[in-house]
Amino acid sequence: MKIEDVKVAKNKMKFTLKNANYAMANAIRRTLMSEVPAMAIDEIDFYENRSSMFDEYLGHRMGLIPLTTDLKSYTPADECCGGNCGKCSVILTLDAQGPSTVYSKDLKSKDKDVKPFYDNIPIIKLGEGQAIRLEAKAVLGRGKQHAKFQPCTCSYNSQKTDETKFDFEIESYGNHEPEVLLKAALKIIEAKIDELEDQIKK
Repeated sequence: MKIEDVKVAKNKMKFTLKNANYAMANAIRRTLMSEVPAMAIDEIDFYENRSSMFDEYLGHRMGLIPLTTDLKSYTPADECCGGNCGKCSVILTLDAQGPSTVYSKDLKSKDKDVKPFYDNIPIIKLGEGQAIRLEAKAVLGRGKQHAKFQPCTCSYNSQKTDETKFDFEIESYGNHEPEVLLKAALKIIEAKIDELEDQIKK
């Protein structure tokens, strides 16, 4: 199996997978979207919410804000304590007063390496006398647990002239660079194969 014709532009990556089959191509696609860990807001404590939206609605909205993720410094929550320590989670705070529009950049993280990738995502518009004050916990999770942890979209097309070639396209949401995503996915697949071999030997 080979990866060739790699092209990277910002948060997108294209490449051709050669000497492979549909099973391998689909394994890479599924692993990219459901197994590679990414940070996402998972729990929120609202200390003040004098806005036009319920706590739950705001929580779901903030959970979908892509956060930059440092895989070297954090451990996935399902391999740690479940999201209750500094090894698998990080705290972000928000304190905003109206009249104003609250954006993703207004979320302040305790770790400079974990922050909203896009600064200009609108969260809510506050009117005169309205305010929001909260503390959010971002957890390192996987797309198979919840879609908010999915770090990218991925698709591929097989070449009609050669069914062992697949043209891939990855688009990162900003949690990781596309090259990091691909390397992490391949490492996960390799680890699963090694685990299967060990189980067979037993």
